[in-house]
Amino acid sequence: MEIRGRRRCKSCGHEWSYYDTGEVACPACGSMQSVGIGDRMQHTDSAEELDLAPHRNALDDESLTDVTAGLQSDLRAYLRARGFIRGGDLRDIDDTYLTVRELLHAADVLSRLRDPDEETQLYVLSLLRGADQGERPKPEAVPSVLSEARGLAYAESLAAYRRDFSTWLEDHPDPEARKTLATLGEHIKRVEALQGDVPVEESETLVRTARELAAYARDGDESALTTARDRLSRLA
Repeated sequence: MEIRGRRRCKSCGHEWSYYDTGEVACPACGSMQSVGIGDRMQHTDSAEELDLAPHRNALDDESLTDVTAGLQSDLRAYLRARGFIRGGDLRDIDDTYLTVRELLHAADVLSRLRDPDEETQLYVLSLLRGADQGERPKPEAVPSVLSEARGLAYAESLAAYRRDFSTWLEDHPDPEARKTLATLGEHIKRVEALQGDVPVEESETLVRTARELAAYARDGDESALTTARDRLSRLA
């Protein structure tokens, strides 16, 4: 959507940026009456900062399975509010988003395991500890029982990112970026069709490709575009 992110309070005249605060209420007086000023800009990210500390603290009294089951609604709410265009600027697909979505899928797998082993539980615990801190586990750390969860989580994350990227390109047209984004989309759809059953390294390659393509589209980095295309060609 396009909004006027600069707001002026009708009650006290204070001005603030919705892009920075995510709040429609005036930060000076609390009034809900304001007007937009300046140009309209694309903006898809309205999520508040994620805090999983209460769920981590609950581990003192509850099992990991119970805790992860209880946090899923918070994770879904966060993901629904998240986007990748902020005040007209295209952001990278970040580690917090990727880890939150992976935690959501891993929690589902954990709930269905009759007797999860220590490796699996420790990995899910690492997701819970790091998701809101932007700490993403390395590919080699993923247990085999959770590899499909990671693959599907990353594919869904990249699909959401691709939609925002495509929206951003409407105001910043670039045929080469659009063409490569379409190729990336084909790989994402394939992983989704396979329910994430691809090598963990392939998911990592798709994330790197998305970031390199964004670097090209935002900054005109031709070498990033070349690298992104090379990565995709090697996956074909």
